[in-house]
Amino acid sequence: MASALGARDLLKLVRRGIDVRSVQVHVRKPFRFLLCGDPALIAEMRALLLSGHADDAVPLDAAACLETVFSPAAPIGEPGEVRAVLFLGRPNDFSETDLAPLKGLKVPMLAATIDADAPPSGPSSAPPPGTWGRYVVPGISRDALRGRIFPHLVDASRGVEIAIGRRLPAMREAVAAKLTRDAASNALKVSLASAVVDHIPIVGIVLGAVASAGDMVAITGIQMMLLLHIEAAYGRDPDVAHMWQLLPVVGGGFGWRTLARELSGFIPVAGIAIKGAIAYAGTIVVGESVTFFLEHGHHMTRGQAAKIFETTKRDAMDFARDLAGKFRNGG
Repeated sequence: MASALGARDLLKLVRRGIDVRSVQVHVRKPFRFLLCGDPALIAEMRALLLSGHADDAVPLDAAACLETVFSPAAPIGEPGEVRAVLFLGRPNDFSETDLAPLKGLKVPMLAATIDADAPPSGPSSAPPPGTWGRYVVPGISRDALRGRIFPHLVDASRGVEIAIGRRLPAMREAVAAKLTRDAASNALKVSLASAVVDHIPIVGIVLGAVASAGDMVAITGIQMMLLLHIEAAYGRDPDVAHMWQLLPVVGGGFGWRTLARELSGFIPVAGIAIKGAIAYAGTIVVGESVTFFLEHGHHMTRGQAAKIFETTKRDAMDFARDLAGKFRNGG
């Protein structure tokens, strides 16, 4: 019965709940990154960020989103479109350059020192607006920048992540990871809200069945929109028809939600934590699986999928146990 209900709800979502037009709006959103520092390094960074477009043809709107700043005191056109500043230099370049005027933009600013002889380093999160974060990387390459700089640039660009992936192919993996985390957080909120209703007497009796069906519909909708968002970030026009080749990935989410409902009956408070954790983890699995498909052109092998599933499941259960323990101890 549960699987039949899920199938019907899935069809309703495809027909009514998938908002392709909103994805198209996100694709076209304007943004800019300001690049300053060593001209040769800036040229390398531009070449890297703009590489990967179809037929190696760089769209004009992609090139326009990277602006070189030759003088920090020079006026910046449309400052509201600027999402981050990236300084690129050799050892000691940053300390010897006056970049104070750029603080007035009140956006996160990342200072990357290129030094092949120093260990990579950097802050754990993007710098707050108007402040500099210091990074050391061995070179300008996707592998060197994917650890912190690319993710932090994406974190600094809330609301335009899809546009960044569309125009800057080198950052698509970081964009997909951010979109996946956001979708998983939304799935967690939906699942927790539903679990709370299920565990409130009277309300649970009256609304429990509706809530159980509703959270399946809502979380499936979140996951299907995640598919469209990641596909759009990878340069594909948002199209519901594209999702059919990826629906087996979403289908796996039903198993996560079924397991969550079964586990939620153990201990009321622990069950709520478990249900939320598994909704979160299941959405992470969906996003990572879709990203793998778009990065490599084929689905994960059974072994690769099983490894991600088990790792994410273990993390989800650890989270649930920790949260349940805090509730039992009154923390």
